Amino acid sequence: MTTISFTKGQGTGNDFVLFADPDGEIDLTPAQLAAIADRHFGIGADGVLRAVRSRNLSEGAAALAEESAAEWFMDYHNADGSVAEMCGNGIRVFVRYLLESGLVELPDGGTLPIGTRAGVRDVQRSTNGFSVDLGRWALVAGDTVVRAKNLPVARPGLGINVGNPHVVVALASDEELDAADLSYVPKVEPEPEGGINVEFVVPAEPLVRDGVGQIRMRVHERGSGETLSCGTGAAAAALATRHWAGPGAPNAWRVAVPGGVVGVRMFPAEDGEHVALSGPAELVFDGALEL
Repeated sequence: MTTISFTKGQGTGNDFVLFADPDGEIDLTPAQLAAIADRHFGIGADGVLRAVRSRNLSEGAAALAEESAAEWFMDYHNADGSVAEMCGNGIRVFVRYLLESGLVELPDGGTLPIGTRAGVRDVQRSTNGFSVDLGRWALVAGDTVVRAKNLPVARPGLGINVGNPHVVVALASDEELDAADLSYVPKVEPEPEGGINVEFVVPAEPLVRDGVGQIRMRVHERGSGETLSCGTGAAAAALATRHWAGPGAPNAWRVAVPGGVVGVRMFPAEDGEHVALSGPAELVFDGALEL
């Protein structure tokens, strides 16, 4: 029997089970990962984060080739045990976990590169927790239609990739947003191979206050269902709203999700425009799990 020491953490209500496996010796099956994340029979979480030294994981070779200082790799799985490329809230909680476990140091003003399946992501301290550069983003070509339970008609969606795939849907009012039943998987047409994260967004009134855009969002995450927050989803939602708002729209956004508020910022980089996410990251409790 294997005993794993774990930590429960959360970022704006997006919660995770984290454990350290520096040498990459613990190989959990999708069924085991799903059992850990189960809210009735397991610990309960939106995902499971394993901390592995990049050199001890096959996917870590690409991270080290991109950035030799990316010592740690965030091996992330959704609540159903499926693999995901990236998690914006998760990586902030992951860094908090590494710091409090004494595995890394991150001085004020410093940057910590973390390997992910979407590439290396740089994390810094911020006034409200941590900020992560999610890298270059991209619009996804093609027309998409989204249907959700309790929304009377299909809505057009805008595809955005921020290291993982999203489709963002604009709604007309808070009442419409509240009415959507996201316990059911939204139907996306054409259906994307491998699934997709779906964000439903309502702009605030006014949309921009003191130079910062404001939106409210709910999300259905592939492999996890509706969550209280999705960091990459918040970034995608802000990018989509800026796109719809047109020239003059701000590059700084405040995104309200059921679990709190995160910040999104767009900025130029050598390889194109990047998007950054900032927000809190907390560790809730520690425990031991026998498998």
